[in-house]
Amino acid sequence: MGAAHHLKPVSAGEVPVYPIEAGERLESHYFVEFHYQRWLTSDTRLLADLEVRAVFLDLIYLAQTQSPVGTLPTNPKLLAKLVGVSQEVFDSLCQREIGPLHNWSLCLCDGVQRLHHPVVTEIALKAVGSKKRNAAKNADDRMRKRLGTIRENLVSRIAGGRQVAANDEWVNRLSDWIEDAYPGGSATEKRIKEAWEALSAQP
Repeated sequence: MGAAHHLKPVSAGEVPVYPIEAGERLESHYFVEFHYQRWLTSDTRLLADLEVRAVFLDLIYLAQTQSPVGTLPTNPKLLAKLVGVSQEVFDSLCQREIGPLHNWSLCLCDGVQRLHHPVVTEIALKAVGSKKRNAAKNADDRMRKRLGTIRENLVSRIAGGRQVAANDEWVNRLSDWIEDAYPGGSATEKRIKEAWEALSAQP
């Protein structure tokens, strides 16, 4: 009897769509937010056998390495391989009253059925949200530094640049020109002058 036997059957229309895309990567996702009090009082910990609890926790952490993050494959053979036990052992654990797939259920990921757990999904969503916030903050920090560098060069190194440095619109146009001409490149004095000459020549 496979692990899938222990999942509650649902119709195709009832399978929820997983909220994280398969292409979302969390390369720096080296730790998982773990609410120990939530775990200590959970049904799984209080009612499951010791072996089940160990495999259940393994599945939570293994789900962090999957795509999409926070999900598991539905194939019981793959699940057994992931937790490092034989198919027979995994199936026997799943046949217990509280098994390692307790509260895991089907979801759709780009049309493919996977397993998800509400708490694991919550953790994954927080990690993805944190990644996006950090990326946005880093982008803002880079932009502020870039604009500051342009202003400093305009004031101290470019003739007539002080008035331009006080004009936010012009500073942004210079920044945009440099980014278009040198994607990812820094705003050097030479590039600022080049941008200024190019923009000044425009009608």
